[in-house]
Amino acid sequence: MKNLLKSLVTISALSSCIIAPFFLSAGQASAETKKGTDASYIGAGVAAGVTNGGQNNDAANLGGNLTGRVKLGNTPFSARGNVLWNDQTSAIIPEVSVDVPIANKTNAFVTGGYSFLDKDGSPSPLGNRDAVVVGAGVESEVAKNFLVYTNAKVGLRAYQNSPASAISINGGLGYRFK
Repeated sequence: MKNLLKSLVTISALSSCIIAPFFLSAGQASAETKKGTDASYIGAGVAAGVTNGGQNNDAANLGGNLTGRVKLGNTPFSARGNVLWNDQTSAIIPEVSVDVPIANKTNAFVTGGYSFLDKDGSPSPLGNRDAVVVGAGVESEVAKNFLVYTNAKVGLRAYQNSPASAISINGGLGYRFK
C-alpha cells in the first residue's frame, strides 16, 4: 500500500510538470489583447446639473454637452475640452486628464480644469460662476470610429454667495477623428 501511494504521488507530480507549461502559455496568449483606447474624438450628449447652491438662480438643470479629447502622444495624458450648456448660459471647460486602460477599447480617466461661464450668475449644469473643476469618467469604443462616454464633474465653490460645489453628470456619443 505504501508503494502504491508513492507511485500515485510520483505520477501526479510528473503530470503536473508536463501539463503546467500548456496552461501558462495559454494565459500569455490571452494577455496580448490591448487594453484602452487611444482615440481622439469629438462628441455630443446630455448634461445634467444635479445640485443647487441654495440661492436664487442656481437650481439644478438639464442641458447638453459637447466634448472633445486629443490623446497626447504615447503618454497617459489627454487634452480635453467640454462645453456644458442650457437655455440660459454655457460653461466652457478646458481640462487635462490621466487615462487608465481598464478593458479592451475602454479607458477610465480623471480630469482637472477650470470652468468659464458665459454669463456669471446664470445657472449652468455646473454652477453659476467660474470655478476649478475635477472629474472622472469612462469612454469606450463601441463600433468602428464611434465611442460612448460618461463622466461626472465637480465645480468647486461653483455658486455665487455660497460655498457649495456643483455636480454635473454628462454622457454622449463621440466620433473618432484620429
